[in-house]
Amino acid sequence: MKWEVVIGIETHAQLSTASKIFSGASTAFGAAPNTQAAAVDIALPGVLPVANRGAVERAIRFGLAVGATINRRSVFARKNYFYPDLPKGYQISQYEIPVVQGGALVIATPRGEKTIRLTRAHLEEDAGKSLHEDFHGMSGIDLNRAGTPLLEIVTEPDLRSSEDAVAYAKALHALVQWIGICDGNMQEGSFRCDANVSVRPLGETQLGTRCEIKNLNSFRFMQAAVDFEVQRQIALIEDGGAVVQETRLFDPDRNETRSMRGKEDAQDYRYFPDPDLPPLVVDDGWIERVRATLPELPRAMQQRFVTQYALPEADALALTASRGLAAYFEDVARGVNGDAAGAKLAANWIQGELAAALNRAEIGIERVPLPAAKLAALLTRIQDQTISGKIAKEVFDAAWAGEHGSDADAIIAARGLRQISDEGAIERIVDEVLAANAATVAEFRAGKEKAFNALVGQAMKATKGKANPTQVNAILRRRLER
Repeated sequence: MKWEVVIGIETHAQLSTASKIFSGASTAFGAAPNTQAAAVDIALPGVLPVANRGAVERAIRFGLAVGATINRRSVFARKNYFYPDLPKGYQISQYEIPVVQGGALVIATPRGEKTIRLTRAHLEEDAGKSLHEDFHGMSGIDLNRAGTPLLEIVTEPDLRSSEDAVAYAKALHALVQWIGICDGNMQEGSFRCDANVSVRPLGETQLGTRCEIKNLNSFRFMQAAVDFEVQRQIALIEDGGAVVQETRLFDPDRNETRSMRGKEDAQDYRYFPDPDLPPLVVDDGWIERVRATLPELPRAMQQRFVTQYALPEADALALTASRGLAAYFEDVARGVNGDAAGAKLAANWIQGELAAALNRAEIGIERVPLPAAKLAALLTRIQDQTISGKIAKEVFDAAWAGEHGSDADAIIAARGLRQISDEGAIERIVDEVLAANAATVAEFRAGKEKAFNALVGQAMKATKGKANPTQVNAILRRRLER
């Protein structure tokens, strides 16, 4: 039997406010346990929550970015359950009427673009954290995260493979950082995904029983967890068993999911409107003020890069992976005349040498030591044939290391790397190479094209790579065809 995989993703994006969603306590990461838990966060008697305007604006910002409906009136509800790190015995969330409804996110897959529908995005507070590792036979509770503002973003079950799930998670991760509502730090828990996975016979329209894999905090773990869970469910059904609706955890050491607890339904949480919080009212003026602050969005920028710079779609997609990378590219492209040839040269170097250097240094574009203007100056020297592309890599390494203030002209001069473009000088070198490699010349004239490349290599070697390769090729062909 052939099976179809059905996946929906729930993502908790920690909103980038300085204070919590219903109190003035700090959201800074890494504080000593229980030093950032205000009276409101732990519901001490006589305290009342007050909604954080910045959190609401970030939710609106997200809704506008994905083309969703911003509900003019939404309601905060109490989601009731007991867990040691939930001090109030309930979580303030949104249920029936979320602040953001609908919307969609377009993702790139190996089979082309795919639109993933969003069900909703609602505001809620985070719980605390249970600590197990540092205690023998006991667990500790750190309530610093209690009350941290979250935007829970829920998809429709539109994903059909682990590759789709990862592509969606990456696109969402990039978007929330792009529009400035979340720092996206997965190691610190700022961006966490739960994957709801089910399988059904190919052609079936009714959804299968789903299992929720909780707290996937890396894209690699997400793909591995979904792949394992899919195979587990298929094997279970084909062996005559039935999938049980439950919550599961992924064990990266064993590369498997394991049962955590039975999966609750909405009625189990006994949602009801929070009596301490009035309805959240958002008017048109507020929405338009937020809209005015939105940056150019990734998809629009990709299309502009294709039209303005004549870049291939693959380049445009790669260069808009982050807002910082896109800005860096545009600065470099403008520095090399801003035309199509310069833009393509900039795109190639950013995706090639620069990306490799960033990977080696294990840093992101925001910490790049080579300013865009310095890279543009280096690429300009390739364009005007002061240096060859090969020599430019040596100059790049020196500029990356900060040699001569990363100034390409100073590095070229200090190292004597200026390209030899004098026609007479190159002709003399070519004549010497031909005289010293008679056998290779004979092979070329006998029809072996590879022999030509060997002769080019000898000429470049004789000049230590400094000869203009275009001129070397042209002069060598003229000499050989005489």
